[in-house]
Amino acid sequence: MSNLNKRADFSAIANWITPNSQVLDLGCGDGSFLEFLQKQKPVHAYGVEIDDGRVLACVQKGLNVIQQDLEGGLALFEDNSFDTVVLSQTVQTIHQTEKILREIVRVGKESIVSFPNFGHWSHRLAVALGRMPVSKSLPYQWYNTPNVRVLTVADFEKLASSLGLKVIDQCILHDGRQVTLMPNFFGSLALFRVCRA
Repeated sequence: MSNLNKRADFSAIANWITPNSQVLDLGCGDGSFLEFLQKQKPVHAYGVEIDDGRVLACVQKGLNVIQQDLEGGLALFEDNSFDTVVLSQTVQTIHQTEKILREIVRVGKESIVSFPNFGHWSHRLAVALGRMPVSKSLPYQWYNTPNVRVLTVADFEKLASSLGLKVIDQCILHDGRQVTLMPNFFGSLALFRVCRA
């Protein structure tokens, strides 16, 4: 299966992005999302990634990428320099969560954050049975995960509010389908569209 079909959040994120806009994808990995996005609509897309191999993969795909550690912030970028900043399944891997969330809404007119929802019922059940969960949205074992923290839909909503972020829209998914009934319990992947309040 190609990388373009692996991530359920790609289409949902792309739906929130306006054609011909300036997009910055933070923690862009091998550029799969940027490649997907550019096939969906015309955009001016840039990525930020720290890993040498992933930066090389982006360059080989003809993508604009900057090699940088997100933990250091986004001082390289001016306020409102992008229409949309994407932080897709990266926030749970960052140590300085509050700092990066403040930075993405400074640099982007709006931002999209997606993350695996630790509040999904299967994750709760695994913990209740004494094990760290392993699932499609959290595919790693506890000892080899790149995640430095886990969070739920409710956790993100509370943090966004405390940081003065306005939630423009949200989409909670499970197996690629939108969940509207008890999303913090039945959704395995959360997407939030935010801006400065």
